[in-house]
Amino acid sequence: MPEDPTFPDPDRRNPVAAGCGRCPELVDCRTSISHGVGPTDASLVVVGEAPGAGAPAADRWRGGNLTGMAYTTRNSGRKVRRLVADAGFADDAYYTNAVKCFPCDGTGSNREPTPEERANCRPYLREELAAVDPDAVLTTGKHATTSVFAMAGRSLDGFLDTVLEPVETDFGQVVPLLHPSYQEVWLSRLDHTRGSYLAELRTLLR
Repeated sequence: MPEDPTFPDPDRRNPVAAGCGRCPELVDCRTSISHGVGPTDASLVVVGEAPGAGAPAADRWRGGNLTGMAYTTRNSGRKVRRLVADAGFADDAYYTNAVKCFPCDGTGSNREPTPEERANCRPYLREELAAVDPDAVLTTGKHATTSVFAMAGRSLDGFLDTVLEPVETDFGQVVPLLHPSYQEVWLSRLDHTRGSYLAELRTLLR
């Protein structure tokens, strides 16, 4: 198992969407807004879909809905941070979400964010990308990729065809990645092992 990544420093949290009430359903769902976290001069920005419900019983990796920091779940968060660290960007990545609040389905479980919710959050993401000014943006999963592509005036047709296919934009090179929840499922179907997937990512970011 790759080395466990370091839990992010809460002092590096960037409260770009503080107090937002644009999406009433998300306001009712969330415990806290999941803000971007990491160095604001990072070479890499990692964009997730949205925070999950969170794991209150976890030690520190309880998830963005509870920690207020993107990609801090004990499963997906640690998995993405391991991958980024193994690619050589452990201390040079800023993590955020396309949607900053936990989207619940009425029973306390996750649901996919709606197009309207993604659109409402897009100005915050644009603000973050402008502030960090990264060399590259990693989008993890279909919804994060859809949001970032929309900012570049592009549509998404068939997410799996875009994985590890870089796209040049005004805010840096965008590299779509598999969502960490489905990484093990799809790696072999894309003729990758974790090692070959990581090697290709390193090459693209070199």
